[in-house]
Amino acid sequence: MEFPREAASPRDPAARVGDWKEIYRLLPDDALHRQGARCMDCGVPLCHAGLEVDGHTFGCPIHNLIPEWNDLVTHGRWREALDRLLKTNNFPEFTGRICPAPCEGSCVLAINKPAVTIKNIEQAIIDRAFKEGWIVAQPPSSRTGKKVAIIGSGPAGLAAADQLNKVGHRVTVFERDDRLGGLLMYGTPNMKLEKWMVDRRIDLLRDEGIEFVTNAHVGVNVDIHEVRREHDAVMLACGALKAIDMEIPGRHLRGIHMAMPYLTLAIRRGLGDRIDDETFVDAAGKDVVVIGAGDTGTDCIGTAIRQGCRGLINFARKPMPPVDREEANPWPQQPHVYVVDYGHAEGEAVFERDPREYQLLTKQFVDDGSGQVKAVRTVRVEWDKQGPGKFGNPREVPDSTYDWPANLVLLAVGFHGPDQTLVENLGLETDGQTNVKSEFDRYTTGVDGVYVAGDMRRGASLIVWAIAEGRGGAREIDRYLMGSTELP
Repeated sequence: MEFPREAASPRDPAARVGDWKEIYRLLPDDALHRQGARCMDCGVPLCHAGLEVDGHTFGCPIHNLIPEWNDLVTHGRWREALDRLLKTNNFPEFTGRICPAPCEGSCVLAINKPAVTIKNIEQAIIDRAFKEGWIVAQPPSSRTGKKVAIIGSGPAGLAAADQLNKVGHRVTVFERDDRLGGLLMYGTPNMKLEKWMVDRRIDLLRDEGIEFVTNAHVGVNVDIHEVRREHDAVMLACGALKAIDMEIPGRHLRGIHMAMPYLTLAIRRGLGDRIDDETFVDAAGKDVVVIGAGDTGTDCIGTAIRQGCRGLINFARKPMPPVDREEANPWPQQPHVYVVDYGHAEGEAVFERDPREYQLLTKQFVDDGSGQVKAVRTVRVEWDKQGPGKFGNPREVPDSTYDWPANLVLLAVGFHGPDQTLVENLGLETDGQTNVKSEFDRYTTGVDGVYVAGDMRRGASLIVWAIAEGRGGAREIDRYLMGSTELP
């Protein structure tokens, strides 16, 4: 009641676009003490409820004990705050940076005031812990003799591996790429998550006894049936990387690329990989159009600016979000409001305008006459709120056709399920979105001893949901192997 919200301000956008270093900065200790003190000691702290109703997330899916570690930070008891944080969160150094913080949207204070800066405090706790040397490898004291294979080393797979290893199972993680971490490594740009942080966590897990196998594309160059024979249980945590394409006139033109391969190439080159110029997708000196206004689109914006693009526009089909919650989006739902993310702020710093353009429907990619894209043709749309869904039906506005100059187009319009190779190898049943069907809260598939978790089960989602899924799947595997479980 005495202190206003004070969030950590990132580095200056105009300066940080000149490098690939982390954009975040921490608040000083006295400010963190004040921010922790804003926590209201609620009777019903929905910040860690972890519910999902009608597609809306209420609070933290991994049930972080937020009021407890807020209070401990307020009183300078950092070591105890770390203990409370690690009871529920395997990787707070990741969530403290790249989670969109549904906890803050469900903060009771946020009913009529700015929410507690939960995410900043979380990052501060884990960063201090690493700096002080409190985070050390803790291998299990004994082994069960059971062997578990985890397919995929993203946050769901790593969380499952960590949990299963803690109770003494021998865990092997198979990763199809040459580096570990899944989207933490190759889907999240350096300025949001520097890769040495991912390597640091992998090294800790390896020191605790987890085995990692890279360049192991199970179902392609590794036989899944052999993996099953050699392990007592298998968890599938392969993600949902099957990107949605745009089948419109001109899609075949040069200069049009899917977002995730574009980001991966930029990350690889930043890590020192030699990528020839014909393969590499470079925005330098180009007019760039990013289609899709989600997190992946924002990452494309930040990457293209750092590569030195000449101009940049970001298309969104939906209307600009409201500044404040609407009646249909009440507390404690995660608020769907206008937010200036890091890429938008950088676009404004470099090009003197927010790069987003709303209510645009892409109709065609325009050929320059040589097979190279030169423009993206759009029409404006208005939304008929009487139609189905939140926004209704889009209606094209007459005489609103416009050609946006573009010689590099990045498609970031979403994902619709996992790669089907492994799914078909095992004969697994899928839902309408091609995700693997699984019994609610059991993580089982139709194949004995094979479990599924993360985006492969629920569709493309948040890192904190992936960790929650990995932990939940690990609990059920432990129950399957041992007859009961003490895992949370």
